[in-house]
Amino acid sequence: MSDMHWFVLISTVAAAVAIAVGIIFPAIAMGRAITQALESLARQPEAEKSITRTLFIGLAMIESLAIYVLVIVLIILFRNPLLEYLLK
Repeated sequence: MSDMHWFVLISTVAAAVAIAVGIIFPAIAMGRAITQALESLARQPEAEKSITRTLFIGLAMIESLAIYVLVIVLIILFRNPLLEYLLK
């Protein structure tokens, strides 16, 4: 295989590893946030609106991290800046 094939293969594997690692930690954080919110609701049911609103804002922030990872991985896969140097 040529250098170009190896480069594309390695960048694809790196992108797959990056998306896997980049999604694991936000998923764990979302699970912990939901767990804590449910515990808070069990202790103080009268604070449901406040807890729910804060939970959804926090989950949106955590999910944005996963979306940023996806965007970076797509950039690596489809518009790799190092590919230009390899072609020269």
